[in-house]
Amino acid sequence: MADMNATPMANRFTIGLFGRRNAGKSSLINAITGQNIAVTSEVAGTTTDPVYKAMELLPLGPVVFIDTAGLDDTGNLGKLRVERTYEVLRKCNLAIVAADIHEGITEFDTEFIEQLERRKIPCICVLNKCDEGVPPESLKIKSAPEIPLIYASAATRFGIDKVIKQIISSSNFEDAEPALVGDLVNSGDVAVLVTPIDKAAPKGRLILPQQQTIRDIIEKDAIAVITKEHELKHALERLNSPPAIVITDSQAFLKVSADTPPEIPMTSFSILFARQKGDLAEMVRGIKRIEHLVPGDKVLIVEGCTHHDQADDIGKVKIPRWIRQIAGGEIQFEWVSGARYPKDISEYAVIVHCGGCMLNRREMQYRVEKAREQGVSITNYGVLIAYVMGILPRAIKPFPAASMALDEINFK
Repeated sequence: MADMNATPMANRFTIGLFGRRNAGKSSLINAITGQNIAVTSEVAGTTTDPVYKAMELLPLGPVVFIDTAGLDDTGNLGKLRVERTYEVLRKCNLAIVAADIHEGITEFDTEFIEQLERRKIPCICVLNKCDEGVPPESLKIKSAPEIPLIYASAATRFGIDKVIKQIISSSNFEDAEPALVGDLVNSGDVAVLVTPIDKAAPKGRLILPQQQTIRDIIEKDAIAVITKEHELKHALERLNSPPAIVITDSQAFLKVSADTPPEIPMTSFSILFARQKGDLAEMVRGIKRIEHLVPGDKVLIVEGCTHHDQADDIGKVKIPRWIRQIAGGEIQFEWVSGARYPKDISEYAVIVHCGGCMLNRREMQYRVEKAREQGVSITNYGVLIAYVMGILPRAIKPFPAASMALDEINFK
């Protein structure tokens, strides 16, 4: 859950610091942020798990810096640390590769930079520990002309301002997430949000998808009307004119669909997030695979966050029950949550993913692309629930590409 006054991590520009052990990554992130957020030491491998720091970096806006373990860590535990580092890489909008001036840019660093280029992640290279300032010409390092190279010292703050300026100039302002709901409403429109009080939400808070949708509506100068499912009919009757759209928690789909006149567009928070962060059309196509599951098939259920299981938990209880009812056989289920996402997903017949409100767009796109590469169908909680309730065509009608995908699979 998030404070409504704070930009969620998933919506911040993500900047990761990478490099070999003892390159000074933690000292560098402390110098850039102006705070001692990462533990530093002369001992190689001090940083074990990724360290996150959210802040404002103008004119870029809300960002999150992530300090990572050394890419050259060794041993069984070191291997796990490196895996965690590569998980961070999946969500980065910009990478800073730190190297020690006394060792220079090694072949190891160069190979990692090539990985960044293949993944189309913008990169800055910082040669740290230049405590005496810019090194003599004989010690200067040659780099690829397209990779900015900055000499800096976290200890003396030499070059840190240049690093910050380069972060800003290397950031892709055009790589912003698509609108959540802003393109579905105009200034002055009314959007009705049906928000059952989720048992998993702490007292006094709305869950994150509801918060973010409200913010998107307000930014469009539209009007958000909030109601619970049992008051929806009354709320619609009180409006002087029909709303531009009704958005509901997926688990209230059936009642909301019954109480919302057919001429009013209706969808769910989960479907909105599938469109913004992933590939809604692909997730609509994925629903067809569930119809053809056979006994023994494996289904992976993925949640981007962690929470305490409820008595009738959506991911652990309801979705498996619905899938067994659809498939008519004994299906095997496995679950992953948070940042964990298997590299090899080829053993699964289908993946059912949550809305992904806690994941940024880069991470969600990675997950969808991995499924596509390995020939695994992927769908989404909201899409599956709408399908189970028999209202999928209506729930995706506001999104032409998704409706076309549904027509395509129905035709086949």
